[in-house]
Amino acid sequence: MTPEQCKAARALAGMTQQDLAEAAEVAKATIANFETGNRQPYKRTVAALRAALEAQGLEFTASGVQAVI
Repeated sequence: MTPEQCKAARALAGMTQQDLAEAAEVAKATIANFETGNRQPYKRTVAALRAALEAQGLEFTASGVQAVI
């Protein structure tokens, strides 16, 4: 998942950075730094973010992210 995909997925899910942080059990600053490209989180953190977003009904594809209906 890229920073752009994370931000887009969060927007599709209607989640704030704080919402995603709570769902993924990570710090809000981790998400803010990832989305702005300031830091690359650990693989396990990206996996937790992705899982939290997928739990909201989103699917990550090679070309981006989409809602699963």
